[in-house]
Amino acid sequence: MFPDIPIRKIIHVDMDAFYASVEQLDDPSLLGKPLAVGGGEKRGVVSAASYEARKFGVRSAMSGFLAKRNCPNLIFVKPRFSRYKEISVKIREIFLDYTDLVEPLSLDEAYLDVTINKKGNPSATLIASEIRKRIYTEIGLTASAGISVNKFIAKVASDYNKPNGQKTVNPEDVLSFLEELEIRKFYGVGKVTAEKMYKLGIFTGADLKIRSLDFLEQHFGKSGSYYYKVVRGIHDSVVKPNRTPKSVAAERTFSENLSSEIFMLERLENIAEELERRLKKSAIAGKTVTLKIKYSDFTLQTRSKTLAYFIASKELIIETVKELLYQEKLGNSVRLLGISLANLNTEKKDASKEDSVSVQLKFEF
Repeated sequence: MFPDIPIRKIIHVDMDAFYASVEQLDDPSLLGKPLAVGGGEKRGVVSAASYEARKFGVRSAMSGFLAKRNCPNLIFVKPRFSRYKEISVKIREIFLDYTDLVEPLSLDEAYLDVTINKKGNPSATLIASEIRKRIYTEIGLTASAGISVNKFIAKVASDYNKPNGQKTVNPEDVLSFLEELEIRKFYGVGKVTAEKMYKLGIFTGADLKIRSLDFLEQHFGKSGSYYYKVVRGIHDSVVKPNRTPKSVAAERTFSENLSSEIFMLERLENIAEELERRLKKSAIAGKTVTLKIKYSDFTLQTRSKTLAYFIASKELIIETVKELLYQEKLGNSVRLLGISLANLNTEKKDASKEDSVSVQLKFEF
């Protein structure tokens, strides 16, 4: 690490197979069995899979048909998001016993900044262990955790000893940890980017580190600067307790493909109504409307338009969506439609940078 880089004590807690684990918690007869949360019918999609199902290659976002083919004994249960949210709130209450600096990423994962914490415990490693133990004894679920000097490394580390484990990357070990890391395990490097890096001879953090900033920006655009920094242990993003949503969306997958714009508009009316409900619930409006179209061959297309004013009503949303739908001829029959609203009235100008905690390299973790 460089001496002028702020070092914090960050924990990333990630629940193990959260949705599936909740179902097994509530129905013990499902314990130890391959389980998928989602639809098992022809057009169904897996939202989450138990570890027993993952052994057969069942993964989230996989079609129910393919999941069942991979694992004939797979059990499907319908998602119960109200129940998942209820348990997520209980988990968050445990986090808040240790720090108010909790940044939820979703129902099942969050960052915690425990540099200064309510327990006065100097060891982030011990805090993470205690939190995981409490989640298990008080709720009945297991969690994994990553502990390090910033959010990026903590998130990568939380995936190391899953399920029901944790990994600490101490300040003095950060650079060697990143150099040895497989490039596909870098948070922010997806499948497509990983394949591109492989073609450029980049397989590990060490391979990435020897590339110049110019080289990375030339091949990866703005993301090049991000890769250049994180492989050197530089990630300035602080834990933000009140994460402001950047967009609000609603979408539907259909049991039968749609080939007529008339039928699509009927479905889009329902989706816009659901989106309006979500916007009103959060008192949010936005300017940029995006229509998401997934075709029967699984290719994805988005069409967007930015208005000069904020909107939140179904009528104004659907008016723009109609324009986007007829913007160009559809390439194929459609299996999914979605609408999102971005450029929200919740977004703020860049505020002054938050105070950071700088410490010496000898930093107890």
